[in-house]
This record gives sequence, structure tokens and C-alpha cells, in this order.
Amino acid sequence: MSKAVSSAGVSNSGIGASVKRREDVRFITGQGSYVSDVEMQRQTYAVFIRSPHARARILEIDASAALAMPGVLAVLSGAEMAADGIADLPCGWAVVSKDDSPMKVAPHPTMAVDSVNYVGEPLGVVIAESLQIARDAAEQVLVDYEELDAVISLAGAISAEQIYPEIPNNLCYEWALGDEAETNAAFESADHISQLDLSNNRLIPNAMEPRAAVAEFDATNDSYTIYTTSQNPHLERLVLSAFVQLAPEHKLRIIAPDVGGGFGSKIFVYPEETAAAWASKKVSRPVKWTCDRAESFLSDAHGRDHLTRVELALDKQGLFLGLRVKTTANLGAYLSLFASAVPTYLYGTLLAGQYKTPAIYVEVQGVYTNTTPVDAYRGAGRPEATYVVERIVETAARELGIDPAELRRRNFIQPSDFPYETPVALVYDTGNYGASLDKALELARYDSFAERKAEAQSRGKLRGLGFSCYIEACGLAPSQLAMQLGAGVGLFESGEVRVNPTGNVTVFTGSHSHGQGHETTFAQVVSDRLGIDLDSVEIVHGDTGRVEYGLGTYGSRSIAVGGSALVLATDKIISKCKVIVAHLLDSEADLIDFEDGTFTLRDSNQSMDFAEVAAAAYFPATFPEDLEPGLTATAFYDPDNFTFPAGTHICELEIDPDTGVIEIIQFVAVDDFGKVINPMIVEGQVHGGLAQGIGQALLEEAVYDEYGQLQTGSFMDYCMPRADDVPNFVVDTTVTPCTHNPLGVKGCGEAGAIGSPPAVINAVTDAIGIKNISMPATSEKVWRACQQSKSSSGGAV
Repeated sequence: MSKAVSSAGVSNSGIGASVKRREDVRFITGQGSYVSDVEMQRQTYAVFIRSPHARARILEIDASAALAMPGVLAVLSGAEMAADGIADLPCGWAVVSKDDSPMKVAPHPTMAVDSVNYVGEPLGVVIAESLQIARDAAEQVLVDYEELDAVISLAGAISAEQIYPEIPNNLCYEWALGDEAETNAAFESADHISQLDLSNNRLIPNAMEPRAAVAEFDATNDSYTIYTTSQNPHLERLVLSAFVQLAPEHKLRIIAPDVGGGFGSKIFVYPEETAAAWASKKVSRPVKWTCDRAESFLSDAHGRDHLTRVELALDKQGLFLGLRVKTTANLGAYLSLFASAVPTYLYGTLLAGQYKTPAIYVEVQGVYTNTTPVDAYRGAGRPEATYVVERIVETAARELGIDPAELRRRNFIQPSDFPYETPVALVYDTGNYGASLDKALELARYDSFAERKAEAQSRGKLRGLGFSCYIEACGLAPSQLAMQLGAGVGLFESGEVRVNPTGNVTVFTGSHSHGQGHETTFAQVVSDRLGIDLDSVEIVHGDTGRVEYGLGTYGSRSIAVGGSALVLATDKIISKCKVIVAHLLDSEADLIDFEDGTFTLRDSNQSMDFAEVAAAAYFPATFPEDLEPGLTATAFYDPDNFTFPAGTHICELEIDPDTGVIEIIQFVAVDDFGKVINPMIVEGQVHGGLAQGIGQALLEEAVYDEYGQLQTGSFMDYCMPRADDVPNFVVDTTVTPCTHNPLGVKGCGEAGAIGSPPAVINAVTDAIGIKNISMPATSEKVWRACQQSKSSSGGAV
């Protein structure tokens, strides 16, 4: 069977084709199947009792009034969970401080037992016949608290009252990376030093679908089935069995059906699904819980929240000599699953950026506060690192009077330098940063920017342009390196390709799709490799009862790691097919060629198509003894290195100095994602990331008051980007294929959110003529900066 090929030489449905997402039909017609759609016989409903205080002792819980209500089955507490042997929720990454001491882990009970440490922390759960009864009953549960002083300020956390007796100064770790002495020496020899104090604002993920769980305990075999909104079902099963000790691993089935977005917030194991599963055994009935939006704001893991001082040392020619960074990172009240790694190994290792900075040293203090736990959010450490690097590089360019594009180009790692080992522990395998910058400059019409700036000024507007040249480490793995750095599990991925007797194919992947389009792109990879029609390939994911063990989706790893596993599995399929064909044609396997779905005996006119071989595999009447029937292959892929997508983003915007209102006129993003499987899906991923990055730069921020009450606990107060906040993006790519995976891919899901915030803020500061402004650069903040700049300059801004 041959597939149609476009005039450009790319298969209409294979690798490189912009195939429409197959899964979108069910989504846009309301046919998606989400956790909240799951209904079980005799199902009950859970509502959690949550702390109204940021820090308090629990003195007494009186549930008598709730238990007396008709339809209430149980009111369960954290103390009861602990008594049943349910252990604390773990952190999956061990970080060692610079003095070689282990990080200090605060005890994290699934539901609070003796004390609560952030507003919204669950301490009990009501199980009832209906959701309304459960809600009404939860309001009748009386909790007597002794309120304590809360630690809220990140800047003051180390000197504040101690939250946990065993953790002095609220300090989880003091981590460092790089050569401090060499970096200090670079600064001593510098001709110019630039310095900035930066904040990376706290964000709330706000995935379209709130978290949810439906859990059922089967008393006949002591097993649990849990439907949950998870980005990595197998990892959730591992944590619930090996660490939380809910049940043995083979007695847990985790199913994550269609999931409406995650952005990292659905990687983690949360108290709610754990408690729902435990409660299903306590009441001997299925338990359903769906988070409402107010709960999501309070209880979903937040992102970012750093305070940083950064210094860049340069010589007379503007060459970088050294980078020195000191960051305080907010971990929240407890360590979430990946929380310890985000401000350390996912942050400090990316501070080299795209530049040949010979000496880099970073220190990070991870501190506890009485706020919602903080963990990975789209980009996870990489956006924070890029913001630090690209803000200080832009600042240095302005201070030295060097064109910001030229200063970057002057310090770029060159193509001839690869593989390039940075001073912060990574080895970049390939790249061409100058090519991305050149294309971005052309698309942004950089040469004529001065004219556009002058024209805007004639209308009383301020126009600015900002750069961001980012790099990220993606394809999270390799296992050996990750585990050496403290990861609790290996980060490989699995794939199974099952060819049916009629020649169609079912693919099982350990990756999970929650908006990425795996049902399309993974099918493109398999159909392209096997030379079969795209519609002949089905993708199955998200069910530990059906899929081989896998590590899920996060860190832009799906195509680079999960897709590579599928390539290895299809290679095994092709190899076995060659053996079958050789047997049937009375030849040798190494004489069988395979191209475009057809197996051909070399130098002959004898051939078999893929469907014929598939049928022969299941009807092995004449097979030799050493040739097994069937046509199924499983592969695990564990890469040798991370992948390193990179690119240049350029933001051009206009400010009304009388109102502080910003209009983004143009945003150009040129990215190097290696080989691209589906350009249309990749462009969509970039668009979404850019919108989120612009949201962080201009609009979004989680704000607590001094008592630990979340002041931005709804969409009335937490400002999300809307369609009129973003321009029509100009998106393009350059290509340097990854050198160490079989597809040559790098990953694309987080790039937009990584590169865009510094580009936007660099444009804002350029327009106003100021050195710094904190994110989010709201209209009020920008207006005040304009007035201050006008006052200091003695006239118009």
C-alpha cells in the first residue's frame, strides 16, 4: 500500500504533515469523556472540609450535626486516615544543600491531623448520597482552631517565626551550582557589571477542567479503580502504593480519560483523590469528587514565585565573563511531588542560556511559607531561568550602548562549538542560535523599528521592542542522570505496537495526552514508519490496566521520549515482518527491503504489503519452530541526554502613557524544535504558550494578604489573558535535529511560556525608558512608571 505524497515530498498524513487533530471532533462536539462524566452504581459524593486559616492548631472537630443529616454516610478526618496507615504524601526529588546536608522535608499528611498550614488545606471529608447534601453537611462540621501567626512574605520567611519545629528558619535547602571562586574572580576582572533585582510572580494554573476523581473499592479482590485527572497515571499508582501505602501496586488501577489541560498542575498526587479512594473502602461504595473553581484557586499547586538578584560581568568588548545569581524560592507549606527540583535542577542548570559565559554560580534558598504548595507550571524552572538571563542581558546592552541583538550575537555559542558543556552541568548537543535570531529580526522588521517608534511618538504613544533568546532542557530523562541528581524514579518511556490480523494497529503509550494531540502525532509517527494509512492506527493511553508502565507527560517529553519508544517498537515490528516475509519467499531476512508499506525481495519482483504480512503472522501454518506467531512489540526508550529547544522571541508593543494601557503590536517567535512532526499542532502549542507567557508578564498574579488569605481567588480578581490581549502571532521555525533520538525531535509544549515573559518586559522597559518593572506589568503599574519617568526627565516620557 502506498500513501499519497504532496508536491513538497511530504506524506499527506505522515511525519511533517499538518494533519488536523483527530481527537478534536469529539471535543468540539461535546463527546469527550472526562472524569466528571464517570457515573457508577451506588455512587456517593465527597466534599472536603478545608481550613479557613493559613496556620492553626486543630483542637476539635465536631461532626455530630452533619452525621445526623439524612443522606450523610460518613464524616472522615485526617486522624482516621493516619490511623488506617495512610502515609504522608511524598516529594519525589531529593535535593542536597551546598553543605551536603539533605533537604528538610515538612510532614505532609494527606489530610491535616493536628494542624493546618495554608488556607484551603483539607482536614476532613463528608461522604453523602448527593453533592448538595455533602455540601450542606460540610457547612455543619464545626472545627475549633487555635490560630497561629502565619508566614506569608517570601522575602521575610527566613527570619520569620518557625512553621515546623524541626526546620529552622523555614529553610528546606540552600542549594548551589557552579564554581563560586571562578565566578567571583570573573567579576573582579570585569570592566562592567550589570545588576537587577527581579521577582517572578506566583501563578495559578487554571486548567480548563478542574481536578476530579471517582474511586471504587472492590471488596471481592481488595482492589481500587480510580478515575482521576492525571498527567501520569502510572506514577500516581506508584506513589499511592509504594509511598502513601493505599494498596499494593497490582491492586490499583488508575484511569485518566480525556483530561482538559494540566500545564503541570495535574502531575502531582493530591490529597483529594487519595482521600476519595480511601473513603470508598470506608463506606463500601464508589466516591466521586469534583473540584469547584474556588477550590482550584486554593488547592491546585501554584507556580513560579521567586525573588532573585542577578549580576552579569562583562569585558570592554561586551563579552560575558561571569553570571552570579541568588534566588529565594517559595515552596509553599509542603513539598509537592517535584517541588524541590523546580527551583534547583530545572532552574540553575539553564542559567547559561544560549551564551558562552565561562563562569556561572547560583545559590537557591527554598523556603516554606503558609501558602498553597508551589510546583511545576508550564516550563517549570526554565521560564524562571530565562527571565533572569534575558532581563540582565537586555539591561547590560542598554547600559553599554550596544544593540541588544548584537550583544546577544556576540556571546552566542556557535554551531562549531557543539557539543557544548556549560558551567552549570548540561551538555547541549546541537543548535544554531544565530539562524533563529536572523529570521526573527527579519520577520520583526527590526531595521525599521526606529521609524515606527517615531511615528508612535507623534501620536503621543510610547513604543518599545524587547528580545528574548531562550533555551530549555526538555524530554525529561535520562534516567541515570535524573536519579543521580535526586529523582526518585527513572524517567524513561514505553510504547507498545500491536498489529492486528487485518493489518490495523493499536498503539499503547505511557505518555498521556491532555491537549497535546498525541492521538494525531503519535499516529503520524507509526503510520509513517509502517507505511499504512493514518486511520488504521489507534492510540491508547491513560489506563494502567491496559498500558505498559510509563512516566506520563510533562517537560515537553512526549514526542522526544514517548515517540522515540514507539519508533523502537515499530522497528521491532518491521524486523519481525522481514523474517516472516523471508520465510514465505524462501529467502533471508537481510535480503528483504521495506519501503512505504511494502516488503520486497531485493533484485526480484516478489513483494508483500503490510496487511498481507500481518495476516500471515497470525496464521503461521508453515512457520519454523523458532518463529513465534503474532505481531506485537514493546520498547522502552531512555535517552542519553535532554533535548534543547531554543529560539528568539521579539515583542513590539505600544503604551498609552496617560492610562498605562499596553497594546502588543507584534510578537515574533522563531523556534528550533528539531524535526517537526505536525507543524499545525506545533504552531498551536506555541500560540498557547505565548498567551500564557503574556498573561504572566502583564496580567496574572496570585496575591495573599498578611494573614494568608488568597486575594485573587476567582476570575474576578485573578486576571487571565483574553483574545484582545494578544496579537496575531508571527511564528516560524529553524531546524537543527536532535542528535540522540531517532526522530530528531526536541519538544515544543513549553517554549512559548518560557521565551515570552522577558521579551514583553524588555519591550515595556524599552518603551518607558526605565531599567526595571516587576511582573505583572499592569496598567496601573505601567502608568505610575510613566509618571515617574516623566517627572525624572523633566518632561514628556
